[in-house]
Amino acid sequence: MRFQSLLLAVALTGAAQAAEQVIIDTDPGTDDAMAILLALNSPELEVRALTVVHGNVPLRQGIQNALKLAALAGRCDLPVAAGASRPLVGENRTAESVHGENGLGNVELDVRPCPIDPRFGPDRIIEMVHNQPGELTLVPIGPLTNIALAVLKDPSIVPLVKEVVLMGGAVSGGNATAVAEFNIWGDPEAAQIVFRADWPLTMVGLDVTEKTVFTPAHLDQLGPRRGPQTDFVAQVFAFMFERMKKYGRSGMSMHDPLAVGYVIDRSLLHTQCFPVEVETDGKLTRGATVADRRRREPAERCAHVGLEVAADRFLRLFTTRLQGK
Repeated sequence: MRFQSLLLAVALTGAAQAAEQVIIDTDPGTDDAMAILLALNSPELEVRALTVVHGNVPLRQGIQNALKLAALAGRCDLPVAAGASRPLVGENRTAESVHGENGLGNVELDVRPCPIDPRFGPDRIIEMVHNQPGELTLVPIGPLTNIALAVLKDPSIVPLVKEVVLMGGAVSGGNATAVAEFNIWGDPEAAQIVFRADWPLTMVGLDVTEKTVFTPAHLDQLGPRRGPQTDFVAQVFAFMFERMKKYGRSGMSMHDPLAVGYVIDRSLLHTQCFPVEVETDGKLTRGATVADRRRREPAERCAHVGLEVAADRFLRLFTTRLQGK
């Protein structure tokens, strides 16, 4: 019995230390770049693929950014696949005015890009989910077009996905419009498909990401530059600090990195489960994530919505991981 107990303890320890397997769907993007580097420097996560979508920059630029970020992290073994170049409905909207012309704060990465995976991003997601049923967490940090296309093409993946943790939405106002957050506003029809799918879903939205502000004081805590990754990070933050001054802000909100941070450490967020619908028709409200907070129980379908965040602890996590600790 004692030997059996020891075997059980070893098995439980191994299970507790197993890395979370994730696919990051991204539109790089300054904060996407930070999220990707956080994920690739965190032993709690095993990043299985990057799939790229339109969003902060056009798809062509986004895929180049993703391939260079993988190279910067020394991860050319990582599949990087291009996905949708436009939303399901309407024209693509980009955000170079915030992220710089190349999406990376106009910082040029002097690395040879990794090779691109030739498969279409949504097809790559479908294939990987079927190959690892119940094991993969999807972490979309851009518009949700790739995830929606995967669901539309093969609805059977929905019960096979372990969880979806997305950066997007808000229950208290937007940043692309008065009520809509950029990623949801970038493809409301796709977002509605993702929110209506019957899978565990956590919404890491502006209600928590705007409370996690990386400032020049945090950048100073990175200390002496240890290599290409922190040099790149420092340059991007310097660009964003100047850009944010135009909006009267002292630092950069860590939107996408917080979604990755939550997958690393679930204690960082306090969430509540609300039915969430995405407005697709309203002239003034298109792209809004409408959470029914009347708390009628039981809810037929709900999203776990982030409402509070341990911001200081998350910022320490980000800093230490980029320091290689």
